Amino acid sequence: MTAKLPAITGKQLIRLLQKDGWEQRRKSNHGIALAKVCADGRTLVTVVPDKRSALPAGTLADILGPQQTQLGRSGLAALIDKYGLR
Repeated sequence: MTAKLPAITGKQLIRLLQKDGWEQRRKSNHGIALAKVCADGRTLVTVVPDKRSALPAGTLADILGPQQTQLGRSGLAALIDKYGLR
């Protein structure tokens, strides 16, 4: 059984990712582009909506997925346990 994703705002997710080593590359009307260099030399890039309201579950799932941050539900839970949500 899969665990539900927590309700998290775009601003909270951006703070968590930055604490995890993601760097802000640019800001647009749609969100903030964050990038992180992997151990194998690849650079992962994702755009997180800069919203104060909770992100839709599908948007959050896409951001956590294999084509963007590669964190998954368990990775997000680990970041929340480590840094907490504010």
